[in-house]
Amino acid sequence: MTTTTHIPREVLATLADHLPQFDSLPAEEARGRGCVWCGWHLTAETAIDLGEQLEPLHGRRWFPRGCHRCTADRAHRAMLDHCSACPLCADADTAAHCVTGRGLYRLQRECRR
Repeated sequence: MTTTTHIPREVLATLADHLPQFDSLPAEEARGRGCVWCGWHLTAETAIDLGEQLEPLHGRRWFPRGCHRCTADRAHRAMLDHCSACPLCADADTAAHCVTGRGLYRLQRECRR
């Protein structure tokens, strides 16, 4: 299982841009029992904890979780978005210094195992 302690907060913040709206989620996904993207039933062993989020409209705190497949896909998308705009990631000599780009890459690889 992957927890937020293994995912840098910069990576969680970038992934937050790829989360669905809280109000659009069925109850199971909103409670973290199902993947927020596909609805797959999650267990403690299969869930990726996507960190505490603040729902902007009402200020509610929620704790989304994703399955490995969807998290890998969203981490890949977030990495492409991030790296196209990040000056550190754009330069091969400095790309290893970007916590967000490196973290997104590692997350997607880990989730695809």
